[in-house]
Amino acid sequence: MQPTGSGFSVLIISSGRDAHLANTVRGIGRSTHLPAEIVVCYLNQPDAVPPRSGVPLRVVHVSSGPGDPLPLGAGRNAAAAAARSRTLVFLDVDCIPAPAMFEHLLADLDRSGGLVMAAPRYLAADADVQAWVADGDESVLLHGSVPHHARAALAPVPGEPALSSQDYALFWSLGFAVHRDTFARIGGFDESFAGYGGEDTDFAFTARRKAVPLAFSAATMFHQHHGVHRPPLQHLDSIVVNAAAFRRKWGSWPMTGWLEAFARDGYVRWDRDGDELRLLRRPDPAELAAVRVNAPY
Repeated sequence: MQPTGSGFSVLIISSGRDAHLANTVRGIGRSTHLPAEIVVCYLNQPDAVPPRSGVPLRVVHVSSGPGDPLPLGAGRNAAAAAARSRTLVFLDVDCIPAPAMFEHLLADLDRSGGLVMAAPRYLAADADVQAWVADGDESVLLHGSVPHHARAALAPVPGEPALSSQDYALFWSLGFAVHRDTFARIGGFDESFAGYGGEDTDFAFTARRKAVPLAFSAATMFHQHHGVHRPPLQHLDSIVVNAAAFRRKWGSWPMTGWLEAFARDGYVRWDRDGDELRLLRRPDPAELAAVRVNAPY
């Protein structure tokens, strides 16, 4: 199918996150700049019923084998392949776009090209999302959210153009815009990275190698709350596999903070200056529960 020249497509991958997906789709429908379509790629959810949407919504499916990690990269690539527009906005299933997010993000993409990432704010557990559902008041989400402490300086102040950056390791796929031909030039997401960890940085490093510019926009999105693990022990296996693959490909280690924590607590043996990363043991249920926190991120 030939992509059309007008409009843009919003691409979302989802696996068992139906309530968050419904809110994200609702937010898309309240945007000042509506997309031509939403493409939802369900991962291992063949019987999924998509949420109601005032914007045309199409569904594709990607599956992995029983017990295999979620095929995140394959899902994003499948959504991009199914999209009908020349401009793509990848949006995490947890991220509700602010009403003007697409308007500002696409204006920044027109100015800078390449990859342009939106600015996430993280909703607290007690944020009154249902009040926003009822009346669409963005101030409810603004007051109930905070920026990531380590990323707040990446984006410009609201109303200013996106800031160019050479720090490709700080790219996240939570929400970003890219033209289809640029996405093809990068080669999409490397599907050999499966499950959690490393695939975003690999994508960004490939963009850097292909001389694709990177910029951070003030365009705002609101990350819906869910409990997190510090460190993410629930993803230990895939992080170990993906970190080793990243090291072989790029000669450096990703996710060093997490690897340090895993090594400190005896889950892995890791040589920061060498190539060794070996899984020693997996966490038991009590250890998983001990690192789960009810924080925004």
